[in-house]
Amino acid sequence: MARRRKHEDHVNHEAWAIPYADLMTLLLAFFVVMYAISSVNEGKYRVVADSLTAAFGGAPRTINPVQVGNSQVQGSNFDRPTPIKTGIRNGSSAPALVTDPTLLASRLRMGSPMQVSDPQMVQQAQQQLGGIAGRLTDALSSLVARQLVNVRQGDLWLEVEINSDILFPAGSATLDRTAQDVLSKLATVLADTPNPVRVEGYTDNQPIHTVQFPSNWELSATRAASVVHLFMSNGITPDRLAVVGYGEFRARADNNTEEGRNRNRRVVLIILAAPDGAPAPITGPAPTATAAAGAVSNVSRGVN
Repeated sequence: MARRRKHEDHVNHEAWAIPYADLMTLLLAFFVVMYAISSVNEGKYRVVADSLTAAFGGAPRTINPVQVGNSQVQGSNFDRPTPIKTGIRNGSSAPALVTDPTLLASRLRMGSPMQVSDPQMVQQAQQQLGGIAGRLTDALSSLVARQLVNVRQGDLWLEVEINSDILFPAGSATLDRTAQDVLSKLATVLADTPNPVRVEGYTDNQPIHTVQFPSNWELSATRAASVVHLFMSNGITPDRLAVVGYGEFRARADNNTEEGRNRNRRVVLIILAAPDGAPAPITGPAPTATAAAGAVSNVSRGVN
């Protein structure tokens, strides 16, 4: 009987191509991912992020997401606040405009044009602010005459500037008795109004380094907060108030002279126009001739 001939197994010399192809595929996927990460479209990312958040029942992480294809400019109609709610929506997803004392005053004082749909509403707001200005000027007539207090009226806000030397001792944020009397007169006028009030604190450039006030930032903010606390104790609701401290960095006079430093030490009250649904305009006597010298009625001339 013949023996069967044993055949040798064929050796595959091309087995290396399979792992090599897998490696190339992984490298291609890696570079595709790296390229995608390097070119993130911020607008698309924010839209997708807000869509996912809304789908899962969460609050949106951005106030007004940038829409794909739209270019939003800071201060444009998409995000311009106004003290009078107009209900105007510019754009597919522009939110309803709201009153925010912490953002509105600085935007207004920069001269941003106000866009409102009802001129009668604007006129009513201006009349109300004029009435408040007259009452404030009469209540502080002696200080206005000595130029320790200045009342200025813009289109949709009032600015009451008080020299902080009549409110606080040097390097302190504690109101003395005289200051409490002055601010109580202001609070009496403002307590019966619905207007938001922003209190701003300013200092000169003299350095301060104490445990309570490491710098002028803390001193200016604490002084503004002291005024807010007194207003609250005199019946002004906290939701109408806001506090800002500017330190030494918003000087309106030369800090190299004593007179200039004295002008820079100040507390400023920004009284905004009343929101929708406010009571009828407050009417009051017009400012006296002496008081009117410290008032500015035309915002186009600017406020320092």
